Amino acid sequence: MLTSRRAAVIGHPVGHSLSPVLHRAAYRELGLPHTYDAIDVPDGGAPGLLASLDADWLGLSVTMPHKHAVLAAADTADPLATVVGAANTVLVTGSGSSRVLVAANTDVHGAAQALRETRAAAAPGSVPVPRTAVVLGAGGTAAAVLAALAELGVTAPIVCVRSQARAAGLLQAAHRMGVDVTLRRFDAAASLIVDADLVVQTAVAGAADPVAADLAALLDGRRLRPEQTLLDVIYDPWPTDLAAAWSAAGGAVAPGWLMLLHQAAEQVRLMTGRPAPVEAMRDALVGALAG
Repeated sequence: MLTSRRAAVIGHPVGHSLSPVLHRAAYRELGLPHTYDAIDVPDGGAPGLLASLDADWLGLSVTMPHKHAVLAAADTADPLATVVGAANTVLVTGSGSSRVLVAANTDVHGAAQALRETRAAAAPGSVPVPRTAVVLGAGGTAAAVLAALAELGVTAPIVCVRSQARAAGLLQAAHRMGVDVTLRRFDAAASLIVDADLVVQTAVAGAADPVAADLAALLDGRRLRPEQTLLDVIYDPWPTDLAAAWSAAGGAVAPGWLMLLHQAAEQVRLMTGRPAPVEAMRDALVGALAG
């Protein structure tokens, strides 16, 4: 008989998180008795929570503002979390005095898989290898996106930022990855994304709305190539102005929930040791978003 173990998502705030929907759907499909909760942990509280984890726990999903803190507080970290400089997953391995907390990053897998899936669906058959990419924003998600782009073969992306001074951490992460980033002004984004193979929008909701207007004016009826793919990490509200403009011009769009799905699927695999039931998780997530 399988033993029930615990897992949870931690963040502040965390009430909006869809992680419970995804993980519970996976456990149901896999026939596992595990539980998955949402725990609101104020800023600064993550190390204390990690110290309390015992063998009853599978692990944690981690959202803002704790992705840097758990990386520092864990006993060890996987290579991706180390180079990205942030962890969205904590795995509990061993027990008692041999317990080890492992920080991991599945955001990279989530972004890469969302781009792969969307690009393949948009251009069935022979999909050209992406050569160019533009990232909008330099916040916490951007470093994971750079690693995902490198996994897909793009190692010299352009990153559009509103403040170059705030991009220092991203540039350090890029250096650890061996990625050669070119910084450009955020207000120049439309002219840069129009010819890019891949575009990833990581800035906060609404920040890219002016880019959408600029893009529509710049295209002036011209069509994007069908395999040109935009991943917008925002999924509520949806569609974003940029996603709508990109789709209207004929480009492929990966919604933010697709990245959420695939990063959660990788967490399920890491925590349970079983292949994640991605389609069951997808159905549950789409249902929750339709609400």
